Amino acid sequence: MTALSATPDAQSSAAPPRTLYRKLVDSHTVATLDAQNVLLFCDLHLMNEYTSPQAFTGLREQGRGVPMPGQQVAVVSHIIPTHAVPPKLRVIADPPSALQASNLKANCDRHGIRLFDTTDALQGIEHVVAPEHGMIRPGMVVICGDSHTTTYGALGALGFGIGTTEVEHVLATQTLVYRVARDMRIRVDGTLPAGTTAKDLVLAIIGRIGAQGARGYVVEFCGTAIDALSVEARFTLCNMAVEAGARGALIAPDAAAINYVLARCPDLAGDWRQPALAHWRTLRSDPGARFHVEHRFDATEVAPQVTWGTSPDQVAAIDGHAPDPARMAAGPARDSAERALRYTRLEAGAALAGTPIQHVFIGSCTNGRIEDLRAAAAVLRGRRVAAGVRAMVVPGSGAVRALAEAEGLDRVFLDAGFEWRQPGCSMCLAMNDDVLADGVRCASTTNRNFEGRQGRGAITHLMSPAMAAAAAVTGHLTDVRRLAPVSEETPR
Repeated sequence: MTALSATPDAQSSAAPPRTLYRKLVDSHTVATLDAQNVLLFCDLHLMNEYTSPQAFTGLREQGRGVPMPGQQVAVVSHIIPTHAVPPKLRVIADPPSALQASNLKANCDRHGIRLFDTTDALQGIEHVVAPEHGMIRPGMVVICGDSHTTTYGALGALGFGIGTTEVEHVLATQTLVYRVARDMRIRVDGTLPAGTTAKDLVLAIIGRIGAQGARGYVVEFCGTAIDALSVEARFTLCNMAVEAGARGALIAPDAAAINYVLARCPDLAGDWRQPALAHWRTLRSDPGARFHVEHRFDATEVAPQVTWGTSPDQVAAIDGHAPDPARMAAGPARDSAERALRYTRLEAGAALAGTPIQHVFIGSCTNGRIEDLRAAAAVLRGRRVAAGVRAMVVPGSGAVRALAEAEGLDRVFLDAGFEWRQPGCSMCLAMNDDVLADGVRCASTTNRNFEGRQGRGAITHLMSPAMAAAAAVTGHLTDVRRLAPVSEETPR
């Protein structure tokens, strides 16, 4: 994909119009602390079981409570096993993990915080659960002790991850000391070709600008290609912006985003609805608003992507090759490529298509929603998982799992030879018992391919759900566009 431009904007001498990002920051600023920092009000604080324990301990030691419990929500998601048992029978067998979950429940009970607990039928990954239950609305500031909180920018909400000390501060005050970011705009025009998805688009963007290309920036995505994406595809795009170092990601809420929210927010009725809609219409960057950096991309040039290394920016089109470090200039990029190829056990210059895989994972907060499962099922219908490949689907939430079963997608996966599991983060980061062995190569729909991410010595290739399904049935990295269609129907 060609970057048509990447140029800084000139600074206006007059008071500049505001970007969407600055509108959100300004509307939530309780106090300006200095030239770079503000005290930011947070509309919603999401918690999980592994970044909140120390924060609650700090509150208890200082005798503080949680003054706004209704604006906190907690989910058990990272450590929970995903075995195919009824939700009410889910048990965390690992003692330290079980202690994390029980401590979260005790803290939520103590402070009156809503919890999607281990046995809750609606439990799931926080970044899937929150929007599907109408918790995320345009114009909000949403924070969580997880970097992929950028997901919520798909609905015009400013979401970002925070650390444990900040979790404690938010619990105690509902505010956060926040350093204001710089503005970046990424415009993508054109139409994504058949067989390519938002996952391919965001991987291609990260590959072009680099894993630190948006460091210190909040990115606003726009353009005709972005407008054409479904809301769930926009979640994928914003979710992975953090893999380019972005501190946040935003898409101005349009009719698609607003309809998504209204369908999940029955409380927005009567006298509440029109003021909300009027406010949401203002949530876009003003004409002439200043962005510190702008990039432009052509969606028509995007092909299905697959990572070859140990960072999301080490990526290429499926019909491409791993790099040859010998052809690269000496320096950090060459050193990184050499180390990545040693870890992934790929030969320099090797074709990516045809690389054997032993495992397939479909799920995560990036690609565990219903549209992702539909896309994978469309490839799998009438096919079987290749011999020697273990394949599993972990829906992003209990609601996604129930909808998939109502549509018959579970039967498609099971008939193809996939495991149909309960929701959770699962093999995205291997904090439960879904862990790959050393040397196992996995086609994965997750967001990170770091060394050891899915297990010590495990090798991760990031790709879209359709591409992962294609790898499952062929037994190797495969261009999904090369598979002859078996059925034109996708269940609905």
